[in-house]
Amino acid sequence: MRNELEIASYEDLLFHFPYRYFDRTQITSINAINPESDLVQIAGTLINIDEEGTGRTKRLTATLYDETGRLELVWFQGMQWVKKSLTEQAKYLVFGKASVFNGVMNIVHPEIDLLTPENSKAGLQPVYPTTEKLRLRGVTNRSFAKITQSLFEKIKGLIVPEILPRNTLQRQGLCTRQQALQWIHFPSSDEEMNQARYRMKFEELFLSQLKIGQLRLQHTIQEGFVFKQVGQYFNDFFHHHLPFQLTNAQKRVLKEIRHDTATGKQMNRLLQGDVGSGKTIVALMAMLLAKDNGFQACLMAPTEILAQQHFQSIHQLLEKMGLRVALLTGNIKGKARKEILAGLESGMIDFAIGTHALIEDQVKFQNLGLAVIDEQHRFGVGQRARLWSKNVKAPHVLVMTATPIPRTLAMTLYGDLDVSVIDELPPGRQEIKTIQRNEMLRVKVMEFVKTEIEKGRQAYIVYPLIDESEKLDYESLIAGYEQVKIFFPEHKYRIAMVHGKQEIGERERNMQRFISGEADILVATTVIEVGVNVPNASIMVIESAERFGLSQLHQLRGRVGRGSEQSYCILLTGNKMSKDSAQRMQIITSTTNGFVIAEQDLAMRGPGDVYGTKQSGIMKFKIADLVQDVGILEQTRNEAKLLMEEDPKLLTPQHHLLRLVLMKENQQAHFSKIS
Repeated sequence: MRNELEIASYEDLLFHFPYRYFDRTQITSINAINPESDLVQIAGTLINIDEEGTGRTKRLTATLYDETGRLELVWFQGMQWVKKSLTEQAKYLVFGKASVFNGVMNIVHPEIDLLTPENSKAGLQPVYPTTEKLRLRGVTNRSFAKITQSLFEKIKGLIVPEILPRNTLQRQGLCTRQQALQWIHFPSSDEEMNQARYRMKFEELFLSQLKIGQLRLQHTIQEGFVFKQVGQYFNDFFHHHLPFQLTNAQKRVLKEIRHDTATGKQMNRLLQGDVGSGKTIVALMAMLLAKDNGFQACLMAPTEILAQQHFQSIHQLLEKMGLRVALLTGNIKGKARKEILAGLESGMIDFAIGTHALIEDQVKFQNLGLAVIDEQHRFGVGQRARLWSKNVKAPHVLVMTATPIPRTLAMTLYGDLDVSVIDELPPGRQEIKTIQRNEMLRVKVMEFVKTEIEKGRQAYIVYPLIDESEKLDYESLIAGYEQVKIFFPEHKYRIAMVHGKQEIGERERNMQRFISGEADILVATTVIEVGVNVPNASIMVIESAERFGLSQLHQLRGRVGRGSEQSYCILLTGNKMSKDSAQRMQIITSTTNGFVIAEQDLAMRGPGDVYGTKQSGIMKFKIADLVQDVGILEQTRNEAKLLMEEDPKLLTPQHHLLRLVLMKENQQAHFSKIS
């Protein structure tokens, strides 16, 4: 069972919780069952017990009937054992999921018991998560219930130690851990079941918030440089060189950064903001704050193109202020590289913009005070940590992301960071018009793209990574490229193409052609998702849009709408769409608010799928749900904060067990990362 459900001990079994409960007093008549029915329980008489087929198709079948109709029961595994246990014409209670095969309603591998006065009045039965493979091997829901019941009989009289603080139990009105474990598996009423589930959800979320609190504690005790003053450079830029007036959200975030950097503790702040919300200006002003206090600053971006764009925009903004800005990437070599390295070490260079080349050992700063990391999810923890070692004390850290993160997920994923949000777009930006069109209207869509290009605009045409096979992906992209050339003949239109299989140099040359305006159309895969700023690009067509996730569609859409002209995102979809795909199209066309989209994405797909949280060190929740349990999460955050204030390292005797559980959680997270 270990590989299937990761159950290897009695403790694992105790914490393998039911995900729902079935009221066994409910008996459904056979004529009321249909394939859409959920789990059903039927009482009836068993006849026609027989073996059918040969080899792999061999199966045991039986017919169950009541006064309203007949139902076939089928077993593929353990046939001899099941056959011996069944009796013709006896009355049975059958439990399972109904389906239709060859026009006949059946239940495969049902749970089946002789009908007795006792079991016909049974109350809530736990329904456990299991797998098809285990069911076929005869490990059914009933098996779990029986094994768990016998485990409770074995440990009867033994006290399950309580790990939550007494004050928390009282304040929150929680049942004990012992009661919760008993009631969650075998509740005698809805009230017991609800109390138990609330308690175990609370425990899981409380432990995760304590882990985050301990990480935060490590940051707050980390000594940091003090930025005492807002000086000449910051004020000169603010009053004379800002290209536009700051939004209230940008001003608020700058105040938070100024407060953090004045405390004498290391700043660790996450800056969230939709594409085009003005995060870079905030980061630049934080860098000017470092300069005013005698420090250097750096900005690290995940790709060469993004680093170049940051460098060009920052250099342009600062060129009249006499500040020295350098670009350091893997492509800068020889004499130019030596000069940059010498300038950083001597302090002649104020700001370094670059890729992960900034964290190489030979890069030494005279006095690095602030590190800004763009699209932080693209960098590993180890890569970020290497920046911290570039000075005698760890520099202040500002990490930025254009991927909106729902509040519940941010509290769990980035709870050790202070979170700032820019939730306003700069003035003058027009909302991107997002339209879904069936591919039958492709000709009209391409005609519309032509009218935009004739106005002097540029267009993206984006293709999904459709197959697991790189070869097939490449072939479908090339086929799309050839189709684009039919609509936009090369003697009249200039087309560039970028995709993941190109050599980096070729990809960046093609991208540069589009950025500089030498190409009218960029045909691309999702490699353009992050960091391309082309204000003249006003239209994006996304092919097979139903194959993309919500957050990815939103990120791609953010590549247009960077200038003052009206921009468009057209989603071309197939003739047939699943219910989920149709729902995604409805959401993405109805709002451009990244945080609303992120919340909807989380609700549809779950945290593990949306943000790769399975790889992030986040606790794996057995029962808590980050979408449904926001209220409980808020409560646990408050309780964890109170406990961290009272006993930050959990050293008092009453918190000894809690500390052991957290240590065990940390070890498991560490080993899961290694494996």
